[in-house]
Amino acid sequence: MVVYLQYFLLALRKGSSWLPQTRLSSGVLVLQPSKEVAAAQDVFSIPCVLWQTSTSTWKEKLWPPPSVPCCVGALEYLILLLLSSSGCLIEAVNLKSSNRNPVVHEFESVELSCIITDSQTNDPRIEWKKIQGGQTTYVYFDNKIQGDLAGRTDVFGKTSLKIWNVTRSDSAIYRCEVVALNDRKEVDEITIELIVQVKPVTPVCRVPKAVPVGKMATLQCQESEGYPRPHYSWYRNDVPLPTDSRANPRFQNSSFLVNAETGTLVFSAVHKDDSGQYYCIASNDAGASRCEGQDMEVYDLNIAGIIGGVLVVLIVLALITMGICCAYRRGCFINSKQDGESYKSPGKHDGVNYIRTNEEGDFRHKSSFVI
Repeated sequence: MVVYLQYFLLALRKGSSWLPQTRLSSGVLVLQPSKEVAAAQDVFSIPCVLWQTSTSTWKEKLWPPPSVPCCVGALEYLILLLLSSSGCLIEAVNLKSSNRNPVVHEFESVELSCIITDSQTNDPRIEWKKIQGGQTTYVYFDNKIQGDLAGRTDVFGKTSLKIWNVTRSDSAIYRCEVVALNDRKEVDEITIELIVQVKPVTPVCRVPKAVPVGKMATLQCQESEGYPRPHYSWYRNDVPLPTDSRANPRFQNSSFLVNAETGTLVFSAVHKDDSGQYYCIASNDAGASRCEGQDMEVYDLNIAGIIGGVLVVLIVLALITMGICCAYRRGCFINSKQDGESYKSPGKHDGVNYIRTNEEGDFRHKSSFVI
């Protein structure tokens, strides 16, 4: 409900034509001044939202209570009493922040702003909580800094925080909660999303050392520490390469594509002009880093030399085959055995002696035996 305190007082003096018109706008009861009041020059209004019917919650008040005239009539006093009982003069705690989405580079400092705009409580209870990865932990509780922020966080302005030397692990949602027991609406909270940007580290670059003309070549650049994710750009001999060689007449003899998201540089078919020193730069809002330059050589294929080498190998194989065949025909690979005569003395029977004479086949008994 938007009310105009001085307008009410003026309307009571001017008559019924100056009474406000009531309407419901987006669940908020609004009192609008009549046309006569809108044309008046001596009326200035200070809005105050009292009640939102859709959520049954108190809305933020946009004005402190103005001073009440020293002399008011009975009806004027009733109006003031009505406004007071409706919550316009009895403050409800409300919070605001000068920056709900702070962004800071790693190792710098940042302020988490939480400001009490309205409250009748002199010493409200203040708590800060950190929401990260589905878990909620205390940052400021019982007038002390808690957790991993202890030792590098200060409280200023009674309710705000300043974090020194922020790290990537500090990226989270922080919730400021205030409990004011003397206010009609005792509790209010506000959330702040902190984003810590991290400079990329030195990327890892992979460049082939030598590639034949007409072949495909892929150069890679990767970095995994930077946040937000870095974009990649390639350089050859300190000259930046476009994302598409066809888009720049300077590189009309090349055929390559640069993917700034993945960090790859792909040549569909390399040319002699593609030889040179290559390096990559990874960059984001926090800074940039580059890898060391690496040389890539593009060489011509010696077709005549390749054919000559193949012919030499074939000739050598043919000569070896012919030599093996000739040696086989000459029997170099046949094993011959010499069969020598082996003489074996005949077995002697018991009781009989045989004597060989000088004449072959002439035997005579040396002794006899009885059958």
